[in-house]
Amino acid sequence: MGKTNMLDAIHYLSFCKSFFNSVDSQNIKYEQGFFMIHGEFDLLGEKEDIQCAVKRNQKKQFKRNQKEYDRLSEHIGLFPLVMISPSDAELITGGSEIRRKFIDSIITQFDKDYLEKLISYNHVLSQRNALLKKFAETRSFDSLALEIWDEQLIVFGNAIHQRRKKFMMEFIPIFEKNYQFISESGESVALVYESTLHERDFKILLLSTLEKDRVMHYTTAGIHRDDLDFELQGQSLRKFASQGQQKSYLLALKLAQFEIIKNIKRYPPLLLLDDIYDKLDEHRFRKLIDLVSSEAYGQVFITDTHAQRIEHLFNNSSVGFSIYNVNNAEITSVKNA
Repeated sequence: MGKTNMLDAIHYLSFCKSFFNSVDSQNIKYEQGFFMIHGEFDLLGEKEDIQCAVKRNQKKQFKRNQKEYDRLSEHIGLFPLVMISPSDAELITGGSEIRRKFIDSIITQFDKDYLEKLISYNHVLSQRNALLKKFAETRSFDSLALEIWDEQLIVFGNAIHQRRKKFMMEFIPIFEKNYQFISESGESVALVYESTLHERDFKILLLSTLEKDRVMHYTTAGIHRDDLDFELQGQSLRKFASQGQQKSYLLALKLAQFEIIKNIKRYPPLLLLDDIYDKLDEHRFRKLIDLVSSEAYGQVFITDTHAQRIEHLFNNSSVGFSIYNVNNAEITSVKNA
């Protein structure tokens, strides 16, 4: 009765947006005019006051220590965070955009330059697509006008592609290690970064797809079409893996996300686990709890429908914990240990 909303509020304060719905106005309670989130963080011993306010039909306000940001991108990465949720299954079942966002959401937490280039690429892409649409509507074509956007798209696209390649080289071994820990099996897993820029120069690629772009009225090739291929034992994870294998794969992805951010930032991200027990079997759940209870992890928020189950698990560990009850969005303390 509000547990997931509490975790999403923390996510909002870290990423300036919801984990579940990126359209701010749709997160306002029905028949209400606005929502506000206010939180205090302790970042390496320094207190940080963060506020987010969203009103219908108005620009979102985001403040750090009472000072409003000029650009929300300045805030990304200040409070690194990893969320593990039942909705993570969309990484397997959903389209390529979800998997690209997964990569981008990790890199942008520690690489401001990458975030700026990603914003610029998406802006140029939208302008190029608008021009292609205009060509179709007016039955005209201006190669010089298109070339202006192509040049910028190539610069930003090549930089993003190279950064993604470097990141995946670092990420994949950590992911494989975590899968073996969770599954306790000898199964071979693979995580493959797919991009048309691996084999072809971006400029040549744009020229070769120009006619198709004009027919489709949008840009059909580029890093905005990149994808991740999930494999188990050389087969498609989506088509051939069991539910347990898919869950292990997803957990390994998220734990690798946590580990690589921690290694780069030099302090652990917040970790949010939403209704994990209902989506895992008993063995995997205990493996996960044992892992996040170790000294390698920092502050962890876990939601569950059974307080006694959580208390029993943590009573058997040396980690300090607090239990809160959420009832009709009211939060009360149950136990501190």
